Amino acid sequence: MKTLTQPAEEPVIVNDEPSWNRMIDKVSEAEGPIAIDVERAQSFRYSDKAYLVQIKKDGAGIFLIDPISFEHGKIADFSELNEAIGDSQWILHAATQDLPNLWQLNMRPASLFDTELAGRLLGYEKVNLAAMIEHYFDLHLEKQHSADDWSTRPIPQDWIAYAALDVELLIDLRKKMIVDLEDAGKEEWAKQEFAHLVYWADHHEPKCADERWRRTSGLQDVHTRRGMALVRELYEQRDKIARELDKSPHKVLIDKAITEIASRASEESVPTISKLRRVMGFRRREPRKHMSAWENALDTVAGLDKSDLPQLRVHKTGIPKPRNWQRINPEAAERWNRIRPKIIEKAQMLNLPVENLVSPAALREALWQPSEDMESQLTDLGVRPWQRQEILEIIQSGLSA
Repeated sequence: MKTLTQPAEEPVIVNDEPSWNRMIDKVSEAEGPIAIDVERAQSFRYSDKAYLVQIKKDGAGIFLIDPISFEHGKIADFSELNEAIGDSQWILHAATQDLPNLWQLNMRPASLFDTELAGRLLGYEKVNLAAMIEHYFDLHLEKQHSADDWSTRPIPQDWIAYAALDVELLIDLRKKMIVDLEDAGKEEWAKQEFAHLVYWADHHEPKCADERWRRTSGLQDVHTRRGMALVRELYEQRDKIARELDKSPHKVLIDKAITEIASRASEESVPTISKLRRVMGFRRREPRKHMSAWENALDTVAGLDKSDLPQLRVHKTGIPKPRNWQRINPEAAERWNRIRPKIIEKAQMLNLPVENLVSPAALREALWQPSEDMESQLTDLGVRPWQRQEILEIIQSGLSA
């Protein structure tokens, strides 16, 4: 199998006003859909913003846009590019990963085609871009730079080719997948799914940041409330440092170090700074630079009144996981055990992942407390018309059994 190493035409780097203006002219004049991809540096930087945006449009070429060159003290504004694209359909792979970044840049799709989601609807076992390219073009697409630090400037030459190849074949891939969707009778399903993604892009809200510290790895090893307070304080100190340095928090201090020292706190006291220094995670070069911040965290937590300590465990709100339903809501458990296997069977018949037939969250909510008007309930839960058509009768039959 041939390995794809270079795009058919040289990509254009867009990092100043002249190159930006030339790109806008080219994109405005060209017709047809536009392939778009985004590179981030979330494993290296505090921000999850876009550090490179790649676009390709037939008749215009490939452009690699450096958003950092256009920031001027704030996130770059690509609304002019969005206007140049106009009503042209966006082609993305795994759209939910890139849409939030493009939204930050003031880019909004009029319509889109997601090649990963199309692959799921077609029942492909592997839906990453390399697998799609191999399946449709019998070409090997190397992905060795996907986890690299895309904030690096200047961008290494071999990375430029890699970035361009991420959009090189997306337009042709879309054409081939449309044919397969039509042959499978799933074209309308795809249209509804893509329209839902456009709506999601415009209404998506980031998850609430409250008590993010409770997601620290190893928290289960902390058994005192004062230890929990120490996790919280160290987490917040680390976050402050990471934000100021624009580094990934885990590059400043690993989770394991936080929970290891916190696990040694009693209900009355915290470990000393000398004990903290002996924890392996604090002995690395980057954490040693910020030892005063860790010492301040120890002092702060040591001085907290018991009434100010966080709870050891927090009871989760919302619908519990189905494995706990038998104990909490036996009737709901019975509904789940009766209907869920039928949904799985239906997905298999349709050659679909079950989560694409209906989202797990929507099914849980519908079966936890079903409404008399199940179709309206599913609609309110964001279940698309094609999905309702496939599962409504299964759910209604299961509820009446």
